[in-house]
Amino acid sequence: MESRTLPDTKEEMTAKLPALELISKLGYTFIPPAQCTAMRGSTAQVVLEPKLQAYLESVTYLFKGKGRKLQPESIRRIISEVTLTTLTDGLISTNEKLFNLYAYGISITETHSDGKANPTIQLVNWKEWHQNELHFTEEMNIENSRGTGSRQPDIVCFVNGLPWVVIEAKRPAANKKTKITLDEGIRQNIRNQGTNEIPHLFIHSQLLISIDGHDARYGTCGTSKKFWSRWREELPKEKEDNTSSAFLFTPEQLQEIKNRRLMSKQMDAIFDHRPAEKRYQFEQLLAAGDRVVTEQDKTLIGLLTPKRLIEFVHLFTVFDSTKGKIVARYQQYFGIKRILERVQQKDAKGAREGGIIWHTTGSGKSLTMVLLTKALIWLEELKQCRIFLITDRVDLEGQLSDTFLDSGAYTELQKRNAIATSGKQLAKKITSGNERIVFSLIDKFRTAVDSKKCFNPSENIIVLVDEAHRGHGGENSIRMMQAMPNAAFIGFTGTPLLKKNSTERKFGPIIHSYTMQQATKDETVSPLLYEQRKPELCIESDAIDEWFARFTEQLSTKQKSDLKRKFAKRGQLYETEGRLELIAHDISDHFGNFKAKGLRGQLACSSKSMAIRYKQALDKIGKVTSAIVMSPPERLEGEEEVDQESKDLVTKWWKENVGTQDEKLYTEGVTKAFSKPGGPDIIIVVDKLLTGFDEPLNTVLYIDKSLNNHNLIQAVARVNRLHDDKKYGYLIDYYGILDRLDVTIKKYQDLAEQVQEGYNIDDLKDLYHHMETEYKRLPYLYQTLWQVFDGVKNKQDNASLRSFLAPDPYEIDGEFVDRKLKAREDFYAALRDFAKCLQVALQSASFFSDVTQSKQIEYKEAVKRFSELRTQVQQDANEIIDYDEYADEIKAMMDKHVVGESIDHDDTQYNVGQLGHGFSIEEMSPEKAKTEQAKIKGRVVKMIEQDLQDDPYAKAYFSELLSQALAEAEAMFDSPVKQYLLFEEFEKKVKNRDVDTMPAALKDNLEARAYYGLFVMDKVALTNDVMVTLSLAIDDTVKRLSQQFSINASDLSNNIELELLPMLFDIFDDIDRTTQFIAKIIDVVKQQHANTGRR
Repeated sequence: MESRTLPDTKEEMTAKLPALELISKLGYTFIPPAQCTAMRGSTAQVVLEPKLQAYLESVTYLFKGKGRKLQPESIRRIISEVTLTTLTDGLISTNEKLFNLYAYGISITETHSDGKANPTIQLVNWKEWHQNELHFTEEMNIENSRGTGSRQPDIVCFVNGLPWVVIEAKRPAANKKTKITLDEGIRQNIRNQGTNEIPHLFIHSQLLISIDGHDARYGTCGTSKKFWSRWREELPKEKEDNTSSAFLFTPEQLQEIKNRRLMSKQMDAIFDHRPAEKRYQFEQLLAAGDRVVTEQDKTLIGLLTPKRLIEFVHLFTVFDSTKGKIVARYQQYFGIKRILERVQQKDAKGAREGGIIWHTTGSGKSLTMVLLTKALIWLEELKQCRIFLITDRVDLEGQLSDTFLDSGAYTELQKRNAIATSGKQLAKKITSGNERIVFSLIDKFRTAVDSKKCFNPSENIIVLVDEAHRGHGGENSIRMMQAMPNAAFIGFTGTPLLKKNSTERKFGPIIHSYTMQQATKDETVSPLLYEQRKPELCIESDAIDEWFARFTEQLSTKQKSDLKRKFAKRGQLYETEGRLELIAHDISDHFGNFKAKGLRGQLACSSKSMAIRYKQALDKIGKVTSAIVMSPPERLEGEEEVDQESKDLVTKWWKENVGTQDEKLYTEGVTKAFSKPGGPDIIIVVDKLLTGFDEPLNTVLYIDKSLNNHNLIQAVARVNRLHDDKKYGYLIDYYGILDRLDVTIKKYQDLAEQVQEGYNIDDLKDLYHHMETEYKRLPYLYQTLWQVFDGVKNKQDNASLRSFLAPDPYEIDGEFVDRKLKAREDFYAALRDFAKCLQVALQSASFFSDVTQSKQIEYKEAVKRFSELRTQVQQDANEIIDYDEYADEIKAMMDKHVVGESIDHDDTQYNVGQLGHGFSIEEMSPEKAKTEQAKIKGRVVKMIEQDLQDDPYAKAYFSELLSQALAEAEAMFDSPVKQYLLFEEFEKKVKNRDVDTMPAALKDNLEARAYYGLFVMDKVALTNDVMVTLSLAIDDTVKRLSQQFSINASDLSNNIELELLPMLFDIFDDIDRTTQFIAKIIDVVKQQHANTGRR
């Protein structure tokens, strides 16, 4: 009987040797540890001086038309400057100093017979990556900074002798199930940077990697554990030719690299200093057939392929004055590569191509803009291009420019020169400026283009537009594009506008996307948990109806309807004192655990007066501290006789808390305090800080206002930033937005799928092409509007127009009829059609180019004047009513007749990343929910009973969970929609076989998972590692025998038993128990084959 060798799951065989083999395939030369130590001269030295010297000896520079080699003294001075650098300024500062030497080179002076030369010598060849020398070693023994001991990083990679990459390799399964081995590698990398450890290695490091044979994470010098990232190698889009984007690896290329055989001398280098059996064992593994490409492999190929590594360090690394050293995440790298590819393309008119970068809020969009700008500045192909960065808010402009300053993209002086402080200055910068980077607010284009000189037809302009979903549409956007007609416009957004793909309409197609679900999966942002808390109110409906009847008896039917409509729209019920006090108590109690950890929260409410009342209630309770951030009172707030209470409340609060202080300075003071110990626990907001506010401590968003579409996604993302003390971001909803949240996420999921499918912007043209011609209807609609007033002699007299539409009652058969009713209805309809058409026309570039400016102004002024006239006419006809006249009485009535009783704490929490359904929950009736729930239950039961026959452990596991789900659903008998959501989520887990207790090493191997489950169910006294090893060995045996005996099932069963018997007998030490266990394995194999046949 053939003996079988079980897979070795120790660190060296599973993680380290595969990594050494793969790095060799990427073009690095291996240096054995002893030879590496000798080359360094001492264990305190980390640079391979002979390799650096050899590279410098190959360098030449041009002087007086001749190529010159470096003189020996210059080489010695350069090497000394690199190797004798001290840590006086700290690890990060020293790393930055050396990074700048690598990036910009070292200036030297050399004397020649024909004069003195002052060249700058590059230590790395950034342009010709293949001219660099790449080496790597293992177990590099490095003496610590105190000379009292040493550390041995598992793998170190060198570029021209400089130690750029440090890798820690761990085994794939820890001794304890809860202990993640990748984290051990991360902790070792972080520990070794300590002052008393080996920081002199890390002053040179550019990438740090932790691997475990299956997975990997990466960071850089100073990266805290929370911010180590996954690398995912993106694939070509579905409609994209595999060769169209040279920077992408296809699955076939990854597989080829993984399974390519090393040359004998490469194998000799890796194994000559190892016991012979190690090489034999590894070669046996290679001979057994192709190996699967793991996440470890993808990370090493994605980051260490020589061309990729040189580019990544050069263009995708920045130093931030507050966050330290930062390297790009994979979505930033691929997004920027897509942009660079796009802007180098030109259309038929010679204009550069643009588009949209959609990276979900919280995933580092501002940093992406910084990295992109760095790439645009450095790349030879785009060095002639100027860059304009456009935003729609002063605070965002400041945030972006500060990010650029902090990251070293430019100096304080360059920042001051880069910001266009007026439209006139912007026009000058566009037309004749020479700044490489210019910042401006979008609204400055309105005044800039008034100057006929504000025009630059150059195609060497790239415009980066932040928050592209918001204020960059309409006239300002069009004027911006008319001023620079051949520029590439790149819009950045976390939430593209969903309405008829309007963001694409402005900028072009979505070039690259990174959704909320992807960011959560990658742990780039904190996952969000949603919980609905419904305030239970006692509403005296009869008393309210009686009050309305009594108080409005003098009003017309239309006025009563208008008052009730405005009452409902104003959401008066939501602002009653009883309700706000009830919620304030609930917030105070709920926030206690977060307060204890020093975390923060945000409360979003509907109005300024509501914000102030919330603060008053929270202050009265006294359990949490709070601050309000809102815009100033309207100009006339507090100066009218009507609705005095709410307006006085806002004006008084503003005078007492902000006073004459600049609003921007006040807001900055609150947000800075919010991020520091002793600052407010909760910031109360209305509309401010629901976008662009990125505070990692912000953990809970209490929602008591209506939010929709991109505004909703922007708001909930306020609490998704990563922080060491924060596992989740929490959304506590008192308003009832779950349905809207689910529907919105579904819409964005659909859009993301379109992007991945590689749709073309031309596919969407039928959705909005009419906008380019809609303006042609304006003259006709404008004429129709004026025809309503054909009977008016003086059409410039507003009083005559108003009088013409005033009610003119007369009696017919005992009933009064208004002669002007038809005229008013015609006027309302004509104005509505004209205003709607103008609104669409203002989104069209053709409108601004074809219609004279005087006519544009006339149209806009007409809408304004006729809208004012409509309000006057409606008041004359008693069709509407001034709500403010009744606001105080309504508020007093509501406070009296609406009492808060309790908060309905439904402890159901929804993971926001898993929302997004095939149909709208908001439109789902209880009956529909029951029907869908029944369908899901039927499918789940069928999956458990039939599809899981090939995995008895998963079947038992999900059967038990199904019983629990049924019990939970029973408890939700009065909420069919929540029952549906429960089973919908459960179905996903069953379909994906998400067994929480399954070891990560078996994650992608369904067959091995089934065998592992048999060990667990049989209660075999084995460690988790041994069960994993045996399961993989059984799977390997079964797959090999299945290929040999695929025709005869009986032969297959017999051979499985023959091969597994000696392996498992050593485990059970009992022939009966062994054969019984093998019989279970054979049953599983038969069921696996049966299921494969059905599929």
